[in-house]
This record gives sequence, C-alpha cells and structure tokens, in this order.
Amino acid sequence: MYKILTLNNISVAGLEHLPREDYEIASEIQHPDGILLRSFKMHDMDIPESLKAVGRAGAGVNNIPVEKLTALGIPVFNAPGANANAVKELVIASMLIASRNMCQAWDFSRQLEGDDASINKQTEAGKKNFAGFELPGRTLGVVGLGAIGRSVSNAAIALGMNVIGFDPGITVEGAWQLSSDVKQAASIDEMLSQVDFVTFHVPLIDSTRNMINAERLKLMKKNVVILNFARNGIVDDEAVSQAIKDGQVYAYMCDFPSNLLKNHERVIAFPHLGASTKEAEDNCAIMVADQVKDYLENGNVRNSVNFPEVRMSRSEGCRLGVVNANVPNMVGQISTTLANAELNIIDMLNKSRGDIAYTLIDVDKEAPESVINEISSIEGVLDVRLICSSKG
Repeated sequence: MYKILTLNNISVAGLEHLPREDYEIASEIQHPDGILLRSFKMHDMDIPESLKAVGRAGAGVNNIPVEKLTALGIPVFNAPGANANAVKELVIASMLIASRNMCQAWDFSRQLEGDDASINKQTEAGKKNFAGFELPGRTLGVVGLGAIGRSVSNAAIALGMNVIGFDPGITVEGAWQLSSDVKQAASIDEMLSQVDFVTFHVPLIDSTRNMINAERLKLMKKNVVILNFARNGIVDDEAVSQAIKDGQVYAYMCDFPSNLLKNHERVIAFPHLGASTKEAEDNCAIMVADQVKDYLENGNVRNSVNFPEVRMSRSEGCRLGVVNANVPNMVGQISTTLANAELNIIDMLNKSRGDIAYTLIDVDKEAPESVINEISSIEGVLDVRLICSSKG
C-alpha cells in the first residue's frame, strides 16, 4: 500500500486515478511514499525519509526545494500544459480588455447617477473617453514557447495578429506544435522593438527576473501593452508604472496585485487567476497523479523537472530503479553487483540529466536485500528501489 500526503486540496478527478485498494491518501499521514501539492511552500519542511516522489499539480515549482530533493534522489513532477488553455484564455481576454478599455469603461458606467435619461446622456458624452483599437494586424511578442506560449501564439494568429516568438530552448516537438506563421526573434531586445503587445510564459529564475525593466522599456514602441500571467518578478512593476505615467506603456495586465498596482488607472491586476478554472485544476491533478503513480509502480519518469525522461515497458521478473550521480562507470558497477548475485538483466535503460543519472533494470528474479544494500553502498548512488509489485 502506497501512502500519499496531500499538502493542498487536490482535485478529486486526480485522486481518483490512485486506486483506494493500492493507495492511502490523507492530508496528515506518517511515512509517505509520495507528496501531492499545489502552492504549499515545502522549503522549510522536513523531508520524510520514506519519500520517493513529489508531484506539483501545476507548472511552477518555486515552492519546492528541487535541489534538496534531487540530492536525495527524489524526482519532482509537474503538469506542463495541463493549464495551458486556461492561461491562454486569460491572456487573450486581457488583450481585449486592454485594447477596448473595458474595465475603465465599466467603472465609468457603474459611477453614473440620475434617471435613465440622464444616464443615457452621460453615456453618450463619456464613451469617447474609452475608444480603443482592434487586434488584427497588431503584433504580439511571446516570450517562452512552452505549452502555454504556443497556445497563446496559435490563438493570436487565429485572431489575425502577427506573432513573434522568443525561446532559445524550444524543443523540436514544441516547434512542431507552433503555427508556421509565428516569426522567430534572435533576441528578446530585437522582439521588444517590434511589438504592440508582449506576454511572458517563462519561470522566474535569475535570467528572467525583471526581464522588463526601465532600460528595455525604452526600446519598446509607444503605447505597448504588457501582459504578465507567468510569475511575479518577471516585470519590474516600478519601471512599468513610471512608463505608463510617461506615456510609453498603454496598459499593464497581470496576475499579481500590489499596493503599487491595485489602484493604478492603466493597470488591471487580477488575483492570480491564470490557472483558476475547474478544468485546469482537474487536468493538473490527473496528469501529476498519473505520473507519480507510474513512478511508484513502474519507475517510469515523465515530466520531471529534475530527472531525465525514462520510460521502459515492464518485462518478466523484477525491476530495480537506481538514482546516482552522473559519473563514469556507475552502470558498470551496478551490473557487476547484479552479475555477482547471479541476477540476469532482461532489460535496462539509463538516462542522465545534469548531475543526475537514473537507471531502470529488469532482472529475472527478485533481488535480495543484500544486493540492494550493496548497490546502495556504491559511492554516488543516491537511491535504490525494488519495484516488484504495485502494492508498495
């Protein structure tokens, strides 16, 4: 029986993918094999010795001590793309809201007083203050062409916009899913000089912090609209606020309210609504539950932020999963240990990612505890798991 600790409310749609006959799931549980969470901050949490996997029902993992878990040989899974449609819809809606001054116009209408005839007169006189512009023919810059960035790009193309994308790390698989009408920028500065709108879909790391700052704002076209539904800190709020006052920026749409932004007349700050749909929460929970389940039961790794992708069909016999430092001769030492124990290797797959390597090995019979201990004692081995049944 596997034990799963939930640190946040996880969609029932996802938890249903963990059968009750094989999984005990609770918000308070001793010696968990897996942890499922959304926004809970794990950095100050004591990591249980029993822990084998962590699943984040969402994309960002800033709230998880990934380096610490990696050093313990524990994979961290996330759900890239599961919330892509929800974020895409909010980005498209925000471009429309900004271009048509919808929130300012609505606020104007709510403040009208008098009888209906008077309100009608005020409406006709005031509507000229909220005239906007249309999206077709405008240019959108998309920074980050992962699942969300691709989805936004393709939707903007369908709306008749020109799209320029910037993502030096885009994969071949990702490129295949991107409209051929999306132009590629050689640098973010090259992109920013051409766009009427710019949207960000990247994690918050050192290279993306304050990606939009006072210097880069000077490169941009007048009346640009900036959208940030990725992470707080990617845009320098102080610099954008000043650029709005200077007439350089037309509007700033984001998901991160603050005292500086919440009452700014040209800023619309939503309460972190990017992935806040039932469908997105269900999709994220289902994806991450399936991934944690597959790792616990089969040792397979899909959508991990710190482990290599490793998927191997089950063979007859018993399976070992070994996590180790990515150094020479690890596979040789592991294979020798198995051979000395007269365990025949049926199938094996080894992959690495950065400083970590992970090996799945199917052997013809169950490895005794002495073999597990011997492999564990090899210098550089971080974790060894015997995966012989789905019962844990």
